[in-house]
Formats: sequence, C-alpha cells, structure tokens
Amino acid sequence: MKNVCMRFALATSLAAAGGIASADDMGRSMAVSGSDQDMSGGTVTADSVTAAQNGWLVVHRTDKGMKPGPVVAYAPLKKGENSDVSAILTESVKSGEMLMLMLHAEEGGTKTGVFEYTLGAKEDGPVKVDGKLVMAVVAAK
Repeated sequence: MKNVCMRFALATSLAAAGGIASADDMGRSMAVSGSDQDMSGGTVTADSVTAAQNGWLVVHRTDKGMKPGPVVAYAPLKKGENSDVSAILTESVKSGEMLMLMLHAEEGGTKTGVFEYTLGAKEDGPVKVDGKLVMAVVAAK
C-alpha cells in the first residue's frame, strides 16, 4: 500500500463512507502522506504533513473499516510543511496492521505544546476539511 498516492485513491474510493479528505478538498493548505513501513523499531513516520497551524501528527489504530481507533503515537508539527515526521509508538504494531496518520490541531486544550487529546475529546482534536479528516493510512511491514 504505497500511501504517497494511496491517500488520494482512498479518498476517492471511500469518500461515500465519510471522514476522508480528498486532494481537491484539502487543497495545498493541509495534507498528510505516508507509506507502508517497518515499525519493528518502535516508530512510525509520515513522509510529509502540511499544516495550516502548529499542531500534531496523531497515529490511530485502524482497520479495513477506516475508522480511527485508539491513539498509539503522536508528534508535534509546525505550521507549514513538515517532512519525515516520526512518532514513537506506545505499543507494538505487528506486520500487516494498519495505522491512520492524522492531522490534529493545537487548540481547545488548557496547555499549549502539550498533547491533550483522548479519543472523542475536543482538546487538540482532529482537523477536518469540509467535514473530512486530513489523514493517510499506512500498514506495518
């Protein structure tokens, strides 16, 4: 699953399911790209993340249903283009498992620079464009 281009194919094929931003929806202001990778070293890396403001790359577990699950890693982002963004996994990920690399905002929390999101919370929550998440899905090799 080469995800640099795969995120656009996912957006097209799964847009009816909701929650996935397409290239047209995101424009050039926000995007996440990644590719399948070896995660046995305890990290996952997004190839690039473009953010409209400072925020977070948040890594959720997911599956073929493409619904975001528990958070297993996160890393800070600066406004603009971020390349090779690595996050330390808080639990092991087995070969074939899927992770959702998602753009989250740095807002709504009580502390700047501290990741405060928990699944379903509003603090440091997911960024959406036209109601769709800005994300990419990768698989562990």
